[in-house]
Amino acid sequence: METVTQNTTLLSRTLDGLAKLWRQNTSKGLAAEPLHISPYLHDDEQPPLLELMRDCLSGRGGEVTARHRAAKLGETYLVLNAEGRRKMLQLLATQFPLDREAINDAVINLFDSDTPGDELQAAQTLRNCLRPPHMRLLTQFNALPQGVKFLVDMRADLIQSKQDDSALRALDEDLKRQLKSWFDVGFLELRQITWQAPAALLEKLIEYEAVHPVADWQDLKHRLSEDRRCFAFFHPQMPDEPLIFIWVALCDGIADNVQTLLDPDTPSFDASVASTAIFYSISSTQPGLAGVNLGDFLIKRVVERLVSELPALTTFSTLSPIPGFRKWVTAFLSQDEAAPYIETVPPESSLWLGDSSVADWLTGGNWLDDATERHCAETVLTPLCARYLCDEKRGNGVSAADPVAHFHLSNGARVHQINRYADRSARGIKQSYGLMVNYLYQLDAIEDSHESYVEQGEISTSDAVRKMLRHG
Repeated sequence: METVTQNTTLLSRTLDGLAKLWRQNTSKGLAAEPLHISPYLHDDEQPPLLELMRDCLSGRGGEVTARHRAAKLGETYLVLNAEGRRKMLQLLATQFPLDREAINDAVINLFDSDTPGDELQAAQTLRNCLRPPHMRLLTQFNALPQGVKFLVDMRADLIQSKQDDSALRALDEDLKRQLKSWFDVGFLELRQITWQAPAALLEKLIEYEAVHPVADWQDLKHRLSEDRRCFAFFHPQMPDEPLIFIWVALCDGIADNVQTLLDPDTPSFDASVASTAIFYSISSTQPGLAGVNLGDFLIKRVVERLVSELPALTTFSTLSPIPGFRKWVTAFLSQDEAAPYIETVPPESSLWLGDSSVADWLTGGNWLDDATERHCAETVLTPLCARYLCDEKRGNGVSAADPVAHFHLSNGARVHQINRYADRSARGIKQSYGLMVNYLYQLDAIEDSHESYVEQGEISTSDAVRKMLRHG
């Protein structure tokens, strides 16, 4: 994805409302209250919490009692600070081991099965034995309002806490696997968000936008005007929370500058005759869904929706940031391989170099304020950018080094066009000296490009970008 973000203010507001909601939905006389423990969850406070966890797993008392216990456990989690939550997650991960004896018996029964029916039954028994008790406990939150949202946010805490803890890493994998099944694209609803949407939802677009911050409500209104679109995925158990959303500009031709694209004074375009859809930002809103693939499905569903709505559309392109480029340039220019690129610096650059090396001049970025000097620098940076996007790979030797490039290439896009000084924001300069790239989604080539990239690491590029590579 372009960028993933977590807005802590919005998250805190959501969590603060959960306890009240759970109290309202437990039966009278069973209002859930957290255990009386400190936010740090000291060692001597852990036994009553473990007892509550065991009660949740026992299943005694029926559905109402089970809901009460889950709410009480959830409220206890919410009153803890980061250290306390880590300790509680460690209790979940370590204090409820698998029943090895039951697993062993199930394995023996499976191998001793004489009929297909017995084999299937034994296999099911084994699967049940292999399901970690902590997952049986956590899934009880499904019975509570916004319980799924609670688990998504709990996993966000888990991701922050797991680090070198093998037990927490295992718990994270278990929870991620469960969330993947719950958030399968078949369960998600694609919605277009318009200016007429509830204010609370529009506010979330502003707070969650991770690539090009929304300046104010007027800016948001412009991004939702007639020649613009915003689409998001929603889950039935989180109907008011966009999981991931994408901004689209409808125009004639591929955009090459994001400030021009976002300028509120730009005249509105007749969307009905637009030939091009520009995806200029995509933001995931739930850190707890990291590793749950939503972005590629979103783009494909949006393309299908746009094609059915606007038959004149023939071109689908992004205008994307290049977040790792400047850091890579700084490291690359110190290597011998950089010499052929540095030698292409135009002679007039000597006017600005002084006693600085070309590498120091480029990485310093002071040339950005002068148009002529900027042109000289960009003659070097543009082919370097082509190399970075198309040749540089991660440690596996297959995936593109740049995370945004990897996202779009794995979705079947191609590197189409590198744009100089396309993002003049402080963030754009810091990430990539202002360079941006268009990834083109050619509908008749998406599957082939996807397979070539995923299976062999081949990166599809336009003729223009290939020529830049030859110059390098």
